[in-house]
Amino acid sequence: MSHTIVIFGASGDLTSRKLVPAIYNLMRCGKLPPETRIVGMSRTPMSDAEWRSLLEASTKKFIPEARFDAETWAAFAAGIFYQPGDIGVDEDFARLKERLKAIEGDLPATRVYYLATAPSFYEPAVEALGRHGMAEESVGPRRIVVEKPFGTNLETSKKLNACLHGVFHESQVFRIDHYLGKESVQNLLALRFANTIFEPVWDRRYIDHVQITVAEEVAVGRRGDYYDAAGVLRDMFQNHLLQLLMVTAMEAPAKYRADTVRNEKVKVLDAIRVLDPSEVLDASVRGQYVGYRHEPGVAEHSQTATFGGIRLEINNWRWQGVPFYLRSGKQMSCRTTQIVISFRQPPLQLFGGGIPGHTEGNRLVIQIQPAEGIQLHFHTKVPGAGMRLRMTDLDFSYSEEFRDRLPEAYEPLLLDVMQGDASLFARSDEVEKSWQIIDPFIAAWRDPAAPRIDLYEPGEWGPASSYRWMEEQGRSWFDICPILS
Repeated sequence: MSHTIVIFGASGDLTSRKLVPAIYNLMRCGKLPPETRIVGMSRTPMSDAEWRSLLEASTKKFIPEARFDAETWAAFAAGIFYQPGDIGVDEDFARLKERLKAIEGDLPATRVYYLATAPSFYEPAVEALGRHGMAEESVGPRRIVVEKPFGTNLETSKKLNACLHGVFHESQVFRIDHYLGKESVQNLLALRFANTIFEPVWDRRYIDHVQITVAEEVAVGRRGDYYDAAGVLRDMFQNHLLQLLMVTAMEAPAKYRADTVRNEKVKVLDAIRVLDPSEVLDASVRGQYVGYRHEPGVAEHSQTATFGGIRLEINNWRWQGVPFYLRSGKQMSCRTTQIVISFRQPPLQLFGGGIPGHTEGNRLVIQIQPAEGIQLHFHTKVPGAGMRLRMTDLDFSYSEEFRDRLPEAYEPLLLDVMQGDASLFARSDEVEKSWQIIDPFIAAWRDPAAPRIDLYEPGEWGPASSYRWMEEQGRSWFDICPILS
């Protein structure tokens, strides 16, 4: 069966920077299903040839030069089409429907609608697809891909889900978080469930706490209008960080299938105690980088957090009493996403307490980006007389072990959509439960009675209060920038 990918927001940055290069790379590697077409729709007037030319230039820009082949692109571009249209104009959907019929012919085709637009256009686009019968599956599977954010709180996420379910079945909806397409995130599942050496110690008996960090070097920049309304909680915590927490904490599914995997992820959210607003300030810390209020679109006296740290507890048999610390921020020391499993200390210190470095427990560090890999930190004896110890590590690097190109995150996810595999996509109940957990933090941080926000200098790992907060709990942040090979 042929495939058609319909991209709404075809002239936008996501399409040119991520989606089309990902689809092209799938074809170049021989993974794209045969007879796959791309049909773009946006308000910008263009012909097929003009859009193909623009995409050729942007694809050359966003993939390494050695991976662009003119002959392969020519074959790929033959399946690219453009249909001018406005999501708010009903007649434009009628014209799109006719254009798709002309392109696909009378043969059945799998069709994927990709909402690469601003979130405000999600519901109008879905409703228009429903009015024109474009979600009906009598002539082939119909799927829709929704980019984050999936609402701005629990109420709006429920409204978006109701709109989607009014036109599409849940099995047709793919809510995409590109973090789950990263090889190192998927490798975490393999690390836990394909090996016998980790799972026996993957619980409260051996793990002291877990840290999940998503740090960015960049400032808010031109996203000031959006970011000042959203803040770090909506931008990073409800989606990326909670997704990483679920993959880290979930139980092994009975089978590796979409429903069983997602059932186990939702069980993790069910076990997280939702905090009262009065408890939030004790379970969180926030900050703002110096200079944020001078960014374009940011309010002069903004109290929006560009850094946040929160503590969550999973109340089940595996994780009872093990805090999960989630942290993210802009303008930090380096760009890194990492999961740190901090193990407990041995029950008896045989080799002289107080030796430098010996107060640390073992750590398993899963580097998600940019230096994908896994490090195991453990104590070894320093050569020479006496039992002097130091922390040493075993280091697995994706770039060294697999010298072939690692796929970009969108490549496996787009392929999964075409194949109908929703294992790495968020389900409606998962999204709503995520907002239930994060909404109290948003409310408490937005409360005018909350303490004024702490500032931190660009290039630091957040405000000083973040370190004091961890010290009060007898722990410390793992602040190490990955070494790129």
